[in-house]
Amino acid sequence: MITVSNIYVQYGERILLDNVSCVIGNRDKIGLVGRNGAGKSTLIKIIAGYQNSEKGSIAKPSGTTIGFLHQEIEIKTGKTVMDETLTAFEEALKIESRIEAINTEIGSRDDYESQSYHQLLDELSEANDRFNMLGGFSMQSDAEKVLKGLGFKQSDFTRKTDEFSGGWKMRIELAKILLRKPNYLLLDEPNNHLDIEAIIWLEQFLRDYEGAVVIISHDKMFLDNITNRTIEIEFGKLYDYKAHYSKYVELRALRREKLEAEFKNQQAKIAQTEKLIDKFRAKASKAKFAQSLIKQLDRMDKVEIDPEDSRAMRIRFKPAPRSGDIVVEGKDIIKHYGQIKVLQGVDLKLDRGERVAFVGQNGQGKTTLSRILIEDLELTEGVVKIGHNIHIGYYAQNQAETLPSHLTLLEALEHAAPPEMFTQVRSILGAFLFSGEDVEKKVSVLSGGERARLALACLLLRPLNLLVLDEPTNHLDIISKDLLKQALQKYDGTLIVVSHDRDFLQELTTRTIEFKDHKLFEHLGDVTSFLEKRKIDSMRELGIKKKENRTASSSNKASKLSYEEQKEQERQKRRLEKKVQTAERKIDKLERQIADFESQMGATDFYHTEGHQEVLEAYQKAQVGLEEAMSSWEEAHEELESFLSK
Repeated sequence: MITVSNIYVQYGERILLDNVSCVIGNRDKIGLVGRNGAGKSTLIKIIAGYQNSEKGSIAKPSGTTIGFLHQEIEIKTGKTVMDETLTAFEEALKIESRIEAINTEIGSRDDYESQSYHQLLDELSEANDRFNMLGGFSMQSDAEKVLKGLGFKQSDFTRKTDEFSGGWKMRIELAKILLRKPNYLLLDEPNNHLDIEAIIWLEQFLRDYEGAVVIISHDKMFLDNITNRTIEIEFGKLYDYKAHYSKYVELRALRREKLEAEFKNQQAKIAQTEKLIDKFRAKASKAKFAQSLIKQLDRMDKVEIDPEDSRAMRIRFKPAPRSGDIVVEGKDIIKHYGQIKVLQGVDLKLDRGERVAFVGQNGQGKTTLSRILIEDLELTEGVVKIGHNIHIGYYAQNQAETLPSHLTLLEALEHAAPPEMFTQVRSILGAFLFSGEDVEKKVSVLSGGERARLALACLLLRPLNLLVLDEPTNHLDIISKDLLKQALQKYDGTLIVVSHDRDFLQELTTRTIEFKDHKLFEHLGDVTSFLEKRKIDSMRELGIKKKENRTASSSNKASKLSYEEQKEQERQKRRLEKKVQTAERKIDKLERQIADFESQMGATDFYHTEGHQEVLEAYQKAQVGLEEAMSSWEEAHEELESFLSK
């Protein structure tokens, strides 16, 4: 285990970590949480040995290995993706080189009885054993597996690392860390640049990881799916909960509620005691009793309530101006970057008030189409029409980085504001937690989270009826993300969100568009419905592949059976296949019903129509029925697989 003892860090007047201590067990899965700037990254840098503390110590057992993923990575250029990834096997590669040299030398010698020849054979045997123990024989396949899990294609393996963006280089660094299999993984925002598929793969990898994992993340679902312990840093103090994030939120509220009750009761008791002391102090006959009460107060263990960081952004979008029925429409959109095809003949139409999520692997064209739809990027071919009276607000993936760094916060917001909003600029900054002297800070000194808040503040300066947000939650802490989501749920305009954050997208949009192979694939419902549908499709595909693989072996077995036995087996097979097909038909029927209900519920006047309650009840019943049908399908499919494998 790693023991963290009395770590103290102070920056100027601010105490960042105030004598904090904890123990990290060798199988712990820990989520390290707190507001932007609370000291999370500082703490894991100290644990990893990348930074020193002013006081305190870190005790690690000898031979402990640590893998640390931080935000300021540097990947050497000039190597291919695979060659750079294989540097994770540094010792194995050196041994492999030595094995090749020994084999070459052995091939050139004929003094088979000499002592040096036998020593060479012994060295070769030891080197092969060590190479095998380090996973040298499987390092190429292991590297391929991890790289593909993180979103790289086979064709990417031979490309130079220079060709990739910072986000993809971070994935290479993460792959190297995972392949080294250290005792302790310390990961600072590992899912920042990952798409949904890569995040789900990483979740599974970390959940099954044999060593300890400490993760800093602002993705609640990611933390819930991996961790079994949550450590919170707030105002320099550390609070340890033996629970994943969602449970920690509940336990934290209960702890503070209990503490506040104890504090209130103790304060009442103290007040009553002080009242008695004042009453009896002046009386000679009661002076001894008064002194006894004073000593009781002095000995009392005072209940203290630590301060709580309750600061929160106040986000409220202006009412959306009335637009035309069709907000934006694109037909036969083609976009190429040189020889690279991104979008190939796609169509998309957004009606007023629609809420759409763009999802899919990185590099599939989500950002490209977003920029094309708002006429910020030229088409290769095709047509895009913007509807009547459309006022667009666009938040780019790197929006925080585009802010004028030489200006103060006040100047930056005034620069972006229309003249009629100048008088409200300070109050808007205050709503985004910039007050007092903060407004005179230069943009260049802001943290990533502060820049993101300032960029969001710019969206509140004008009334907008089409919001296009590309990864708006990057760098925002969990509380800020929740507040942004709440504001967007109340927003009455048309919304496009590009995001890989499942929790943020959940119940925020009513239509999900997947980008894959230069095309668009539409799904009715939010990201949860989309992922559930994908899961069913994946299971069906897997079943089909397994069935095909077993066809040949089944036919060979059948030839050894009697005619009656073959007939009986065929009857059982047909019965089980029919059971699977019946379940599939039921799933398809319920999915169509649910889609129809969701279409009705999406109407602006739905809740004012007669019979809407019956529709809601039928919708909930269909959802329950779908879950039951999925379970039936899984059981039937497993039964069929079991039969086919005999």
